[in-house]
Amino acid sequence: MPALPALPATVDAALSFPAFFNPRWVNLIRRAVIDGNADMIIVRDLPLCPTAVHVGRSFGIPVVLDMAENYPAMMRALWETGRQTPLDYVVRNPRATAWVEKYSVDAVDHIITVVEESADRVHALGVPREKLSVISNTPPRARVRARRDTPSRDGVDIVYMGNLEVARGLLEAIDAIAILAERGVSARLRIIGRGRDERLLRARAAELGLDSKCVEFLGFIESHAEALEIVAQSDVGLIPHRKCESWDTTIPNKLFDYMAAGIPTVSSNTAPCERIVTETGAGEIFTSESASSLADAIVRATARGRREALGEAGRQAVLDRYNWEHDTAVLEAVLERSELQGTGVPVHMLP
Repeated sequence: MPALPALPATVDAALSFPAFFNPRWVNLIRRAVIDGNADMIIVRDLPLCPTAVHVGRSFGIPVVLDMAENYPAMMRALWETGRQTPLDYVVRNPRATAWVEKYSVDAVDHIITVVEESADRVHALGVPREKLSVISNTPPRARVRARRDTPSRDGVDIVYMGNLEVARGLLEAIDAIAILAERGVSARLRIIGRGRDERLLRARAAELGLDSKCVEFLGFIESHAEALEIVAQSDVGLIPHRKCESWDTTIPNKLFDYMAAGIPTVSSNTAPCERIVTETGAGEIFTSESASSLADAIVRATARGRREALGEAGRQAVLDRYNWEHDTAVLEAVLERSELQGTGVPVHMLP
């Protein structure tokens, strides 16, 4: 979106917020449709979905919603941890986002969900099954690492990649490192990313006497390849998310990144992660919000011989099923079917 040079940057940013009632976004999407001679609109962000529907109808072209997460539940999870900001009361209100979602799922031509549990939830909202497809956030097969030997170093390197938020279970992850230290297990948690609760997490580590040799904050890493290299050199990939409706209806990218790297995944018992990790044998599951259960799972995942077996099972599962080549075929079929179902006039025939 082009900046408005006459306005201060903060004001321009506020006026570009992706809300469905923002006329700047209406105009931008309309211009993109015209300039691109578009046959279809795929909308990725729920707050902009009503805008996309409005523009799509004005041009007579289908609109597909790519629903990566349970947006209303994600907002509720944020509020339940008490970590919301004053702005969240206006733009991330759970009740308002639920209304926007209900309107959107009824209005669009097709919905892509990221995992089966999400499709089940949307179907329960009254959306027909034929209007739903599951396309996960999987990596290409080319990203799968070769089989690896167990590192010869002492101790266990655990990696977390993602936003730094209480709802993602990172307080419990830090507590688990302290528990392992008390048991005489040498472990280091390496945290890749940034987020609203970083200061709180750093304070917890300091409170427990955990220095950078035990909990290392690596910050946001611009290069995805560099971040994946750190993952590949680790012993365990961690998904400590707190179990709630939000995480029971979405799937984090890092699950497949860990599997493709050939390292075991240790995950909380959120429904999609528990199902996939258990089905594939790619890791260990622990009870959400229990630091001691997490510590136990790390010990199980890194037992002699177990680490290699879990890592190889995850690697093979990405090669066989959880890869972008598989999901690309589903996506192509969805787009072709949605385009054929569109009943509007082609954009190039519009004035």
